[in-house]
This record gives sequence, C-alpha cells and structure tokens, in this order.
Amino acid sequence: MRGQLKGNALLMTTAIIWGTAFVAQKAGMDQLGPIAFNGIRTLIGAVALIPVILIINKSKKEKEPVNKTLILGGIFCGLALCAAGNVQQIGLYYTSVSHTGFITALYVVIVPLMGIFLKKKVTPIMWCCVAAAAVGLYLLSIPPEGFGSVNKGDIIILICAFCFAVHILVIDHFSPKVDGVKLSCIQFFVAGAVSLIIMPFVDPALGHALPTMATMTGSWFTLLYAGVMSCGVAYTLQVVGQKYTDPGIAAMILCLESVFAVIAGMIILGEVMQLREILGCLIMFAAIVVANLPISTASRAS
Repeated sequence: MRGQLKGNALLMTTAIIWGTAFVAQKAGMDQLGPIAFNGIRTLIGAVALIPVILIINKSKKEKEPVNKTLILGGIFCGLALCAAGNVQQIGLYYTSVSHTGFITALYVVIVPLMGIFLKKKVTPIMWCCVAAAAVGLYLLSIPPEGFGSVNKGDIIILICAFCFAVHILVIDHFSPKVDGVKLSCIQFFVAGAVSLIIMPFVDPALGHALPTMATMTGSWFTLLYAGVMSCGVAYTLQVVGQKYTDPGIAAMILCLESVFAVIAGMIILGEVMQLREILGCLIMFAAIVVANLPISTASRAS
C-alpha cells in the first residue's frame, strides 16, 4: 500500500511537471522560434537522461550491449517525436496553453482508432469516448461565431495529437524489446538533431530569426525546465512510479497533465477560459479518463 502511494505521488509529480512545461514552451518562444526552442530543449532532455542511464548501468551486474533494435527504435521514435513536438510547438505559438494541453491529450483517444489499421478492434465504449471527445473539442475550439473564427493554432495542435498517437504506436512496438530509458535518450537526441537541421528552413519561414547566444541565454530557464524537468526528470519519475502502481491508475493520473496545463496557464500567463471552453474541457477530460480505463500501454514522450 505504501509503495502504491509512493508510485502515485511520483506520477502526480510527473503530471504536474508536464502540465506546467506547456507554460515554459509558450514563454520560451518570446525569444526563440518554435523549431529552435524544441530542438534545443529536446537535446537538453537527452543529455539529462545520460546520468540516469549511467546509474542504471552501474546497478546492473552485467552490461547490456547496444543492439540494432535499440538504435533503430531510437531513430524511428525520434523521427516521430520530432514531427509531433515541432508541430505542437508551432501550434502553441498561435493558441493558448489551456487549449494545447487538452487537445494534445486527445492522442489517448486517437491511438485506439489508429489501431483499426493494425487490425485491432475498437470497443463500443471507445467509440463513445471518441464521440464525446469530438463534442468537447467542438466546444473548446469552435467559437459561437462558427468555423470561420477557428484559431489556426487549435487545428495545428489537433494535427499534433495525431502525430503523438503515431509516436505512441511506434514506442509500443519497440519499448518491450529494449531498455526504455535508453530508447528515450536516443529518441531525444534524434529529435533534437533533426529539429536543428530543419530549423534554418522552417523558423525563418514562420517569421522567426535564427537563434543567437543572446536569445538562448535569455531563454535559459524555460529551456532548462522544458528540457531537464519535462524530458529528463519527469520521464524518470514516470518509469519509477509505474513500478509501484496499477497501469490503469497510472494512465489516469498522467492524464491530469492537461488539467495542470490549464491551471498553470491561468496562474502564470493569466489565460482566461469562457464557460463554453470549460465545458468542452470537462467533456474531453471525461472521455480521456474513460478511454484510459481498459488500457495501460500509452506512454508519453514529449
């Protein structure tokens, strides 16, 4: 019982870090373009996991060799994470932290739908969750004026949710075969490297100057929080916490990141939500929680 409480506390801390990291991601773009910020913070996250890997290796009696599956998994997961993370960062530039947190969390509902293409069955309860999520998304993102007034950032974040769903399916394929922390570290390095490669082409096209030492040092806190805390610390807490608690309960606790994103956006950035948007969030959150009840394999990596 004490172990489960410990695990739940670690997972709750993870959700808080992930939720508040959206604020850091939003604030970090005051001086850096979205691709530059995401690339740098992802590389920081990769470096932050190296000490964790060294500690894990030291505790093992026999060293595990780096295998081909781990490398391939890291590359494929990294490419998927690069797409999802950069699309999210671009969308976050145009929309609020509150909207980003809840719309991104829809990957929990989207993953089972994508399972159809893998010849997996979708339960009636899951179809109900999809319908509820659609209603909630409509109330959250579609203003009373109609579709003509939709925030383009919300549309981009919805695309991001699909990208994260693909990322989770790729992780689901590789994670049972390799060490999870090493896989995550490699994927962060790949995602960060690819982001910095495409940065000179994408950020200027979005109207952002390329990063300088001054802009990077000026964003040091948001970069470190989004990199070290969101990637390194939170991921490690998730891995440790899930050892002590039920997978279903773990998934539901981690879903609270969307709620903490709203709270952080309101407290730190002064964001305000209308009653219609709050109702949409409540419906979406209910759909996300119910969708998590029968499953436990969804693991976030952003």
